[in-house]
Amino acid sequence: MVWTQAASVDAPTVSETPVSIDQVWQNASAKYDAARAALLQGVDRTNAEGPFRPDWESLQNYKVPEWYMDAKFGIFIHWGLYSVPAFANEWYPRNMYNQGTDEYKHHIATYGTQDKFGYKDFIPVFKAEKYDPAAWARLFKESGARYVVPVFEHHDGFAMYDCGVSDWTAAKMGPHRDLWGDLAKAVRAEGLHLGASSHRVEHNFFLGLGRTIPSDINDPKYADFYGPAHSWLEAKNTPLNNDFTYVSKAWTDDWLARSAEIVEKYHPDIMYFDWWIGQASVRENLTRFASFYYNESLKGGGTVGVINYKDYAMNDHSAVLDIERGQLAAIRPLYWQTDTSISDKSWGYIQNDTFKSPQFIVHQLIDIVSKNGNLLLNIGPRSDGTIPDQVQQVLRDVGAWLKVNGDAIYGTRPWKIYGEGPTKVTEGSFHDTDTKPFTAEDFRFTKKGGALYAIELGWPTNQEAVIHSLGHTALGDATKIRSVDLLGFNSKLVFEQRDDGLHIRLPEQSPEEYAYSFRIVLN
Repeated sequence: MVWTQAASVDAPTVSETPVSIDQVWQNASAKYDAARAALLQGVDRTNAEGPFRPDWESLQNYKVPEWYMDAKFGIFIHWGLYSVPAFANEWYPRNMYNQGTDEYKHHIATYGTQDKFGYKDFIPVFKAEKYDPAAWARLFKESGARYVVPVFEHHDGFAMYDCGVSDWTAAKMGPHRDLWGDLAKAVRAEGLHLGASSHRVEHNFFLGLGRTIPSDINDPKYADFYGPAHSWLEAKNTPLNNDFTYVSKAWTDDWLARSAEIVEKYHPDIMYFDWWIGQASVRENLTRFASFYYNESLKGGGTVGVINYKDYAMNDHSAVLDIERGQLAAIRPLYWQTDTSISDKSWGYIQNDTFKSPQFIVHQLIDIVSKNGNLLLNIGPRSDGTIPDQVQQVLRDVGAWLKVNGDAIYGTRPWKIYGEGPTKVTEGSFHDTDTKPFTAEDFRFTKKGGALYAIELGWPTNQEAVIHSLGHTALGDATKIRSVDLLGFNSKLVFEQRDDGLHIRLPEQSPEEYAYSFRIVLN
């Protein structure tokens, strides 16, 4: 027994080193050692045969596939055991063991103490009895999304798919159903691309706070689910090498095996990873995975896959940068993505939540696309498998706008400048709601074929749109404008190109959209 509970509830007594805590997890999960080894052998075999090698020099040859750059808009899904308590956010499994937090107090008041009712005890309640993957896929198609990325495993360690190296899966417990396998079929039947998100690497430390109180996390019977559950106490005694916490080779091999299995079973077009794959102790296996995934996706003449990473976890050119709940202030030459949640408070479902408006999402999408990026918009279904009506309505409203204005979004590329106007985006992660509302003076530009699209983010009060970037002074006298159309409006518009800008006479009646797309043809 590595951990023995101390008399004080403040902290347990550690009888051995942090490596021994990791060993408890390894022993508990040893029944799958052979399956993990086979997956790892398959990774190395594929890498020996494919064009990509498991090193950063080789991965610099990666090229983002055209379909992904054409798609622009995807749906992210956070659904799991944390949707049962539906309290605070998807970090409930960590904070329910964190003394002093609202989650800790709520858990004891609602379910009892953490040694009597732990996170594992939500599994029998998680039944997904109303889950209809075909209905979900139809909704996503109606939203205008072109790809769907469910979280296959979140930080909590419960796999929402048929994982062959764990007992703690939705296929073997709770719903007793391969939830994401069923969705994969439905999504592809609607002509959408499937992605897969894994947050497994964070599970290494995610439940470590349960070590500091009397809780079921300290029970070796559950080590294969909760473990290793490294805590800050262990991190203090471990050489970190710039890591957040101790990560063993066995853990990173398990992460690699699970990631490879998702690729082999579900063939996702996208693999999305959260922050901590950039830890120094993970990066060797990260290159092994990236080359394996790219090589595997190319088999049989397939299209290379997409890896989404955050911050500095991967090198430039090797994958697609993702900025969580944030945007960029200018065009990024390398393709990128924003992921954000339709919810204001959480990624997973919680009670009494509030949601972003369709206009907010449309404006965010327009700004991101003008700067060479995609928007991945998250939803959080209830534990029974239903999607809240308000969320469904927002998605349908976004889809209705895209049905009219999609030509200015799908398949486009950035123009020489992203836009003009007084409203500037606050750059960086976790700033997506810091930007002031856009106005009728704000335009964003995209291009496709012979057309330039100028998307106006408000309706002027004087029936005239003025685009300063398209005047003689900005473009030069040699560049003439041949025609201007307003998407969704059947008649040609009257316009005049002056020194100060392109002046467009607008219809008397506003189309009542969130933004207005002009198709402009230059000589």
